[in-house]
Amino acid sequence: MSMDNKISLPLLMARSRPKDEDVRGPYYRDTTAIIHSSAFRRLKHKTQVFFAPSNDHICTRIEHSLHVASIATTICRGLGLDSELAWAIGMGHDLGHTPFGHTGEKIISAMMVDSGLPPFEHELHSLRVVDFLSGGGKGLNLTYAVRDGIVSHNGEQLSQSVLPTFTIKELEAVASRHGLMPSTWEAAVVRQSDTIAYIGRDWEDATRLALVEWGDLDEGVRRALGSSNAQIIDTLVIDLIRSSSEERGIAFSDERFFAVEAMVRSNYQRIYKSRLLEGYERYFSRLLHLIVDYLRYLVDTCGDDEGRYRDERNMLAAGFYRHYSEMKGAYLDHDGSLDRLIFDYVAGMSDTFCLDCANEILKPEHLNDEITQAMTGKWFDAPR
Repeated sequence: MSMDNKISLPLLMARSRPKDEDVRGPYYRDTTAIIHSSAFRRLKHKTQVFFAPSNDHICTRIEHSLHVASIATTICRGLGLDSELAWAIGMGHDLGHTPFGHTGEKIISAMMVDSGLPPFEHELHSLRVVDFLSGGGKGLNLTYAVRDGIVSHNGEQLSQSVLPTFTIKELEAVASRHGLMPSTWEAAVVRQSDTIAYIGRDWEDATRLALVEWGDLDEGVRRALGSSNAQIIDTLVIDLIRSSSEERGIAFSDERFFAVEAMVRSNYQRIYKSRLLEGYERYFSRLLHLIVDYLRYLVDTCGDDEGRYRDERNMLAAGFYRHYSEMKGAYLDHDGSLDRLIFDYVAGMSDTFCLDCANEILKPEHLNDEITQAMTGKWFDAPR
């Protein structure tokens, strides 16, 4: 079976700035740029579904990205597509995710809307990361095909079939993920792979936390998909390879897709809407509002005066000033304002860094040192 993207390779491989290609080829070179980016490194401490930074066996955002990339590569090999393109898209598709997973995304989006900005969508923000925020405002200069796959990956929107548009879109003008379809077969594969990667793994993580058991899944779902994450991935990868075609698109069979829909409903009922995750939302909301409000206070009161940031005597203020001073000009050139600077900065934080920021705001580390010194000194000695 031959599946042609119907777009010329020069257009798919085009970059915003000319670059002499090397032995790696354009798509593998994009993968290395993604891996070496700061945004990718921070994914290892970002929530996938469960906030559990001390549990090595709970899936993080970086592990999810690796799962998507490996699943998409396997499917592309089975369909005779470009596995290096799929790998690059999979590795970069979630670079724009917020701390604390979709809960954090929901909170930050609400704050942005309250501030008169468009809602936050991690698919669009992933494109913003690779096009602008990385490299000190220069972006990663990725190929069109990878950028298109990143912005149109929306795996939470279940689709039995994804058929590419085979058109070159003006990606800078994309305003919403809704209705956005990928341009290439490989991007369509990544979009379906995103679904395959999370449905079984989220349930597996929930079993580790004793929220559910594999036996809690509907018998029909287990019979159609399997009773472990590995079985579910294997079943759906094979099904997608067998069921996809130029006419249908990258498609699941009727039987398997019915089971996927049923499992996603179970995930929502038993996991995503659980008391455990809903309880975290209140805490994360207070935490993110605290950080955003503090950074707004810094900008409003300190402006461009580095000394006033240092007078705060905490690492968050000092670090934010460096980012603010380095990126201010880039924001004015790119956005025409600084309206999104704070939200972009917070969206880029890892879970652990958010927690550290709260400590710095409320109880800076230098105060801990001074308190320890005071407690070991003469101040507590009883008079003689």
